[in-house]
Amino acid sequence: MAGGAEQPLRGRNDECEALDRLIEAARTGRSQVVVLRGEAGVGKSALLDYAAEHANGFRVVRAGGVEADVDLAFAGLHQLFAPLLDRLDDLPVPQRDALATAFGQSAGPPPDRFLVGLAVLSLLAEATADEPLICVVDDAQWLDRVSAQTLAFVARRLLAEPVALIFAVRDGHDDELKGLPELEIRGLSDGEARALLDSVIRGRLDERVRERIIAEARGNPLALLELPRDPAAAEGGFGRPDARAPSGHLEQSFVRRVQLLPMPTQKLLLAAAAEPVGDKALLIRAAKRMGITPDVAAHAEAEGLIEIGARVRFRHPLMRSAAYLAADVDDRRKAHRALADETDPQSDPDRRAWHGANAAFGTDDEVADDLERSADRAAGRGGVAAAAAFLERATELTSDPARRGARALAAAEAKFAATSSEAAYALLAIAEISPLDALQRAQAVRLRARIAFVQSRGGGDGAPPVADTALGLLDAARGLEGLDDALARETYLEALGAAMYAGRLCPQGGPIVVAEPARRAPPGPQPPRPNDLLLDGLAARFTDGHVASLPTLRTAMTHVLESAAHTDGDVMRSFWQGFPIAQECAAGELWDDDLWHDVGATAVRLAREAGALGMLPLALATRAGNHVFAGEFDAAAALIEEAGTIAHATGYAPVRYHAISLSVWRGAEADSKRLLEATTEVATSRGEGRVIGLVGFMTAILNNGLGHYSDALRAAKQACEHEDLGPYRMALAELIEAGVRCGDREAALEAVAEMESQAAAGTDWVLGTLARCHALVADDAAAEDYYREAIDRLGRTRMRVYLARSHLVYGEWLRRMNRRVDAREHLGAAHEMFVQMGSESFAERARRELLVTGEKTQKRPVGSGDGLTAQEAQIAQLAGTGLTNQEIGAQLFISAHTVEWHLRKVFAKLGIKSRRQLRGRAQAS
Repeated sequence: MAGGAEQPLRGRNDECEALDRLIEAARTGRSQVVVLRGEAGVGKSALLDYAAEHANGFRVVRAGGVEADVDLAFAGLHQLFAPLLDRLDDLPVPQRDALATAFGQSAGPPPDRFLVGLAVLSLLAEATADEPLICVVDDAQWLDRVSAQTLAFVARRLLAEPVALIFAVRDGHDDELKGLPELEIRGLSDGEARALLDSVIRGRLDERVRERIIAEARGNPLALLELPRDPAAAEGGFGRPDARAPSGHLEQSFVRRVQLLPMPTQKLLLAAAAEPVGDKALLIRAAKRMGITPDVAAHAEAEGLIEIGARVRFRHPLMRSAAYLAADVDDRRKAHRALADETDPQSDPDRRAWHGANAAFGTDDEVADDLERSADRAAGRGGVAAAAAFLERATELTSDPARRGARALAAAEAKFAATSSEAAYALLAIAEISPLDALQRAQAVRLRARIAFVQSRGGGDGAPPVADTALGLLDAARGLEGLDDALARETYLEALGAAMYAGRLCPQGGPIVVAEPARRAPPGPQPPRPNDLLLDGLAARFTDGHVASLPTLRTAMTHVLESAAHTDGDVMRSFWQGFPIAQECAAGELWDDDLWHDVGATAVRLAREAGALGMLPLALATRAGNHVFAGEFDAAAALIEEAGTIAHATGYAPVRYHAISLSVWRGAEADSKRLLEATTEVATSRGEGRVIGLVGFMTAILNNGLGHYSDALRAAKQACEHEDLGPYRMALAELIEAGVRCGDREAALEAVAEMESQAAAGTDWVLGTLARCHALVADDAAAEDYYREAIDRLGRTRMRVYLARSHLVYGEWLRRMNRRVDAREHLGAAHEMFVQMGSESFAERARRELLVTGEKTQKRPVGSGDGLTAQEAQIAQLAGTGLTNQEIGAQLFISAHTVEWHLRKVFAKLGIKSRRQLRGRAQAS
């Protein structure tokens, strides 16, 4: 029932009108995406045909998901965009190489699947330079996972291209397209159903049978077309009613029709169903091998079962599945064997291996070897999910128990890398009952612990507490000693990172439970890797204290950043080692604001260059933290918005901490309390004690800004109950200020003594902070020198929020000393800085103090006030540094057209006409 150019689809006026509007919007350069969702046979394919046929002036590219293809990485993406690859050379080199590697056209390091997504965005932009484009994907529930993820990412990033993406997805399937705009396709009304049935019935049909068919079809168009042809409807239609749902009923109808065909035709349809690519030449060769003569294909085509053109297509996807279901297991194996034998081992070895696997009975070591080689190739193309599938099947076909265990372990590792933790657990269980060697057993223990950590961070019922996973990783690290010392050290660092997340909730005294055995770990490779030094420094911090750890931490972070300057190899993994908390905490312990800035900037650069969108939201959040403490709230907001958008587009969990930090420093009381409460609940359920400390620190900042000093003191004390790296040292300063304002001088003096132990770092950041803390508790004769030292030292750092707060507390002290003119100078400086930053609470605190000095100060709106959104501000800043639209798009994972679209809005809002006028707005990075 495909619609022609003049023939509308029966009963689908609303749906066709919606598609017409979508096509016209895409024609004007406003990208469009829709997912048609409904049961099998409800008319989704017909609507796709309608859209393709009515997209006048559009270039049309099509693809269809095939269940047999779900484990072949990038198969669906390649099928859809193969017609556009003549524009491949027009892409930036990293994107071109990523796409070529993903599609098996060249060898190279595995590309991040979202760098492939960016390449697809750029390819779409290039392909639409001359004409608009419509991309039609049927049976999208059967796309291989990486293709589905990439297309979902692309769909969420499209904005200003003349492109329409239309997907059809069957009900009852979890898929990667959830959250995209949907059009639910329902059954026809009874009136339309009767009219459609009457149009296909030849001769008379008993009225009661007619009504039964309409009732059973439930408005499903394909059911109305197919049920009258069902052998069960013969003899007047009094066959046994089928009580199953329409999709199952339809499928059985197709199966019965196939079973009544001549056996050669059934075998031809079986081979075509088992060969998902639709390769005409391959099907003909395989059919010949199966003894099927050419006239059989002609008969099948004449009967309307399949179409044999440049590609072989079934009349409906349900006919494909029916042709496969109608055959017995032995015939299916024979069909796959013929296809495997006729598939070129040079040009398509992976599909040949997959057919061979489906042809195998029992164990088959030769096929298992082929699958293992295919897994290596899939992993090299970035197809981790495909590699896992190949290894899983290879495990099943392996006869030798030891090799089966090794393959099961490798498959479990691949499943874990593909974020399929449950499947990884199942394969790990197979490996653990196999005769593994000592190293393999230790690797299995490590994998089990890593899966547990991921589950603990994800939360949910049954997820283990983070502290338990830290101990599991510790056991794994110990087990690897003497077998693979380099891997043992990596695992110790992972265990220490998990223990740092657990913080106060980690048993036996917190992270020291891991730090002590980590100090005794075997030495790593020579020269030491950066993360070996980082492990030594962090372990020393917990066992020997802050001062003793500083030299090793300084050396470690210097090496980390030096190694990150070389982007070859696995630098992204080396830089993060799976636990970015280690980098941030090490830089913080050194009180080195330049180093902390460099960690954030390097993380973002590496993630962008590698296209590692799995790590980019975390890197962006770290960089946003740099901007928050530098008082660059708009820049921080842009990065946090980008991190959230990418996290949503990729399905990763958003990073909340720096979003809370920004809200707190802005003084947004209601929003901050809501975020803090929600984060506390999540952290408690997961056993993340460090996050509880961070919440206490952030709560203290919020209440100090609002002047709620007793609440600030209570929160700061909670944050300082344990030495969680990061929140502890900074919360001390909040405790001192709140304690002095509340009259709890004893608590403030104890915190000053603790803060003095931090001074060994010797940086302006720590010494300036310490001077401010001394000033707050000092007597009037000594306080002023401390205040001036704090302002002088912090003025040489990037910590502008603390410089402003030093001006504020100095001005407050001067006002109490009745030195109103001097007080106005510093209170005015603080007020101006806070207004420019966008810190409403601290700006209002400074304004109130100014009023007491007699200064008439109007309440001013905080922030830039230019009306730009966070993303517009970020694009304006990047354009102001001289980057081209294509370079900005590559950084922000959007297309150059979308950058241009945003810039037009920026120019209008700012009242400017050229990029040159943006240069003065560019902030130092």
